[in-house]
Amino acid sequence: MCSIFQITCDGALVNRCLDCFLGKTVYIRNLQDNLDALDTELRKLIAAENDVMTRVVNAERQQMRRLDRVQEWVSRAEAVKTEADELIRHGSQETDKLCVGGYCSKNCMSSYKFGKQVAKKLRDVRTLISEGVFEVVADRAPEPVADERPTERTVVGLQSQLEEVWGCLLVEESEGIIGLYGMGGVGKTTLLTHINNKFRESPINFDCVIWVVVSKDLRLEKIQEDIGKKIGLFDGSWKSKSVEEKAVDIFRSLREKRFVLLLDDIWERVDLTKVGVPLPGPKNTTSKVVFTTRFIDVCGSMEADRKFPVACLSEKDAWELFREKVGEETLKTDHDIAELAQIVAKECGGLPLALITIGRAMAYRKKAEQWRRAIEELRRSASEFASLGKEE
Repeated sequence: MCSIFQITCDGALVNRCLDCFLGKTVYIRNLQDNLDALDTELRKLIAAENDVMTRVVNAERQQMRRLDRVQEWVSRAEAVKTEADELIRHGSQETDKLCVGGYCSKNCMSSYKFGKQVAKKLRDVRTLISEGVFEVVADRAPEPVADERPTERTVVGLQSQLEEVWGCLLVEESEGIIGLYGMGGVGKTTLLTHINNKFRESPINFDCVIWVVVSKDLRLEKIQEDIGKKIGLFDGSWKSKSVEEKAVDIFRSLREKRFVLLLDDIWERVDLTKVGVPLPGPKNTTSKVVFTTRFIDVCGSMEADRKFPVACLSEKDAWELFREKVGEETLKTDHDIAELAQIVAKECGGLPLALITIGRAMAYRKKAEQWRRAIEELRRSASEFASLGKEE
């Protein structure tokens, strides 16, 4: 006894099976042609990317910034180039498997998968070529929040003060006006400069940082000029305006900004209202004013919310700074020089400016007698250090 099994197939099922089979064979049949086309199109993509990058490099030399969409295209092109090159390098291994005039393969599944990858990569390369036509590849880089200023490397002993003042600038409320006071040569300007430059690394949401050197000869017009240059007001017509008119312009511009005003070397009260600066306070908690002065009384007249004394260096920090400027080579030349150098450092009274200046001057003095003469000269001029913090 036997059973007869009958399998029936309708026309639609047959057609689907046939389409599937033919769809797979097309990747095998077109493998060699697609590999040749991929090699050609890859060369076109490389040329297109080279042209785009030449334009980008030229633009960046002019302080411009490449567009995000250009960078995204370049990144995609780099990835696709690597992938396409890998397929081309392995192409001969797969084409060697082809038979029956390239219509079949000794390993159909392997050739089918590889052929499908090649066909997809060919489409990717052609798409990238069509998308790689840019009228503009870069635009003007935004103005930095702060203009970097040249300065000494952070002076020994000032780092902790820098971090303390920076902490105040991170707090929006209450501490809007900050005063740094101390005798001349103690490092106030160096500290303020490092604060200015720190804004380039950590803008902390400020729109602009304005640097103004005030000095003993206080002139409101000069302060307004420096502010106007930074916020884009300074031109021929603006220069001819009165102090009052400039103040109105400055106020209108700055009241819309989160700004930091750095005033270096104040000798007397600066009336910020007459300058046109919106005063930090209960209605303006997002802006800051930081100034340096030799006199604590000026901190009072400027109504500073926080005052930081910038003091002379400790004996340990003073010696470390002096030794850094002199250099180990000189200090190790003679045992006497090492001892005399410590005396010279003490004679500088902890003043960074004196330690740096004298340390550099003694850097190549390798005779003990030269150091002894330096000590005598320093002791004779000790009164000069004492008067650094006083008005002449």
